[in-house]
Amino acid sequence: MRKARYINANGKLLDLSTPCVMGILNATPDSFYAGSRMQTEAQIARRVEQMAQEGAGIMDVGAYSSRPGAADVSAKDEMERLRTALGVVRRLQPDAIVSVDTFRADVARMCVEEYGAAIINDISGGELDKDMFATVARLQVPYVLMHMQGTPQDMQQRPHYDSLLEDVFLYFARKVQQLRDLGVKDIILDPGFGFGKTLEHNYELLAHLEDFRIFELPLLAGVSRKSMIYRLLDTTPAEALNGTTVVHSICLLKGADILRVHDVRQAVEAVKIIMKMNEKGKGNVL
Repeated sequence: MRKARYINANGKLLDLSTPCVMGILNATPDSFYAGSRMQTEAQIARRVEQMAQEGAGIMDVGAYSSRPGAADVSAKDEMERLRTALGVVRRLQPDAIVSVDTFRADVARMCVEEYGAAIINDISGGELDKDMFATVARLQVPYVLMHMQGTPQDMQQRPHYDSLLEDVFLYFARKVQQLRDLGVKDIILDPGFGFGKTLEHNYELLAHLEDFRIFELPLLAGVSRKSMIYRLLDTTPAEALNGTTVVHSICLLKGADILRVHDVRQAVEAVKIIMKMNEKGKGNVL
């Protein structure tokens, strides 16, 4: 049996004893996977309804593309995009658990206070906005702490580690302590696949994903349609669904609690299959 894990999302306990699928809604014109770009209200509405119908437990809304080399987006533009997207989500799915993908403290505060966002998903681990940790602590919302080397503009130029796993573990240990000292109660770890990592780095993280259980915190895996899949298979993001499902299954077997995905239905199916196998297995430790 998997160990029971819960996060407090807007006063509701989200049970992660069954892994949760976090569906991606990109209110951007330039995300790396063209199929995920939703800009008009009609496009956003279709995506929201699709994710709800297919079983997304969390809807992750972002308005700043973090693909390698992405152009910078002003805080004003990010807020305007998020207001449009979050307004649609709240109108169509008022009870949805919403995560906001932002590294800016003022954007996070606006999304929580004005639109009831339940989770802040920060690719920078507080590195790109020194006020983020204190803001999350004041808002008392769960926080996705991700590891990234560099920034979206330069992270893939020459990523290097003396010891990848040691560096990432020490990073998490330091950041988790900082968040705990500020009173942040719900912390979710994301190793940051594709963020300042080579193809080899990504598969080293995948091979050791279960080692992150030492922190005894929920673990998020964000691998959907990323270059670690399509470059290895010599395809494109659009052709990477099958490879993504394979990697999602591996992540689940290694203890991932949340899958951040473009393709909700396929990820939900992977969760169901892995959970049924675990139910029938003996001595399962997840």
